[in-house]
Amino acid sequence: MKTRTLMIQGTTSDAGKSTLVTALCRWLARKGVRVAPFKPQNMALNSAVTADGGEIGRAQAVQAQACGLLPHTDFNPVLLKPNTDVGAQVIIHGRAIGNMDARAYHDYKRVARDAVLASHARLQAGYEAIVVEGAGSPAEINLRAGDIANMGFAEEVDCPVILIADIDRGGVFAHLVGTLALLSESEQARVAGFVINRFRGDLALLQPGLDWLEDKTKKPVLGVLPYLHGLHLEAEDALPRGVAPQEEQTEQLRVSVPVLPRISNHTDFDPLRLHPQVAFRYVGPDEAPPPADLIILPGSKSVRADLAWLREHGWEQAIQRHLRYGGKLIGLCGGFQMLGHDIHDPHGLEGEPGSSRGLGLLDIRTTLAPEKQLRTVHGTLVASGAEVTGYEIHAGVTIGTALENPVVLFDTGGTDGAVSNDGQILGTYLHGIFETSDACQALLRWAGLAGAQPVDYKALRESAIERLADTVDAHLDIATVTRLLGLTLTAKEGAVPL
Repeated sequence: MKTRTLMIQGTTSDAGKSTLVTALCRWLARKGVRVAPFKPQNMALNSAVTADGGEIGRAQAVQAQACGLLPHTDFNPVLLKPNTDVGAQVIIHGRAIGNMDARAYHDYKRVARDAVLASHARLQAGYEAIVVEGAGSPAEINLRAGDIANMGFAEEVDCPVILIADIDRGGVFAHLVGTLALLSESEQARVAGFVINRFRGDLALLQPGLDWLEDKTKKPVLGVLPYLHGLHLEAEDALPRGVAPQEEQTEQLRVSVPVLPRISNHTDFDPLRLHPQVAFRYVGPDEAPPPADLIILPGSKSVRADLAWLREHGWEQAIQRHLRYGGKLIGLCGGFQMLGHDIHDPHGLEGEPGSSRGLGLLDIRTTLAPEKQLRTVHGTLVASGAEVTGYEIHAGVTIGTALENPVVLFDTGGTDGAVSNDGQILGTYLHGIFETSDACQALLRWAGLAGAQPVDYKALRESAIERLADTVDAHLDIATVTRLLGLTLTAKEGAVPL
């Protein structure tokens, strides 16, 4: 039997493509189907390290978890990490091949297409079903030529498409009808139906619109998914919309993170955003740095440019004042590099070649090198002995005496990070450092939250994925979805190959 592929495309970015793919992957995995996620081309600054030593979009790592799989580069063969408004680092099969502006990448798409099709072919050979996530919208007229992210891929592999739209944005019928109208006849024909996402209210009041939509387009509405209050799923790229406010606590730690123009892996902070004892705040470019107990400088795809942005927006003075009054400071990855004396980019990896003066808070110096460090690590926090698991994605080589007082001791030997002599400042290359419950609890205590409670973030993520699977089971035409994948339902076994 040939492995079947089903593609989820959206009328807009953040319509719910990632969420629906995750939900379907878990639902199918529950039924015993060997299913894999796939995103041909992803543009995101949230990434993850794979089991085969590469780098893919963070959303595909979550989808892999939904399938019960370790992340693999074939799940996202092309990853674009923007480093300017017109350029990005291009990552093929998990490895960075260089920076390209939009025109250069447009010409490169023929090569990228081959990488996409090679990965898809390997997945076909190893799995019973593939659930694919599109990118943005298939109706971007200016991006149609050489498309490998949406309908261009669907046409190439001849797979059906489900189109999802977000009713919470408003204009859902215009989004669906307008998107369909902008597709070619062959593309329209492969749209098997619509899904409406984030609905709240009385479904009976929506029914006349659904009837009109089906009559107008001759396409079925396969489901109306409810707005899931309090759902947390790691964002593909955009900053999260927010989480339900926590109940007031007598003891809360105030944590602030500046939203850098090229902030990367902001999913690092999801465990803090969800922690009931943390008052977490992203601070935008038009906001003054607020009073905080802990400031965290996040990762960055353009460290020198983002450091200049911090200075322009008053953060250097705010950090100095924060430290004078006894506040704590953490730098993660690019933020760690900013804490040192200098950052050198002799090869122009993140922009024009050159050097920048760091904040001078740790005795370290960093030189950006062409070869990225990509690995998953396990160890303990030196100060507390708490277990920690994380991953490294960085091109910097850091040296200096501050490294003699490290943050993490790896199980395999070696260390990571640095702590200042006065214990107020901590820097580390480790992404995901707050995801391990013991490590998060220890770091919050270090930051001043004496009664820090443990929170099992990984269990929260797993619970969210299960909730999504339950939602599609209840609100989606699963029989049609499984038929599109060449599967059928049986009472005992669930979904099985035809």
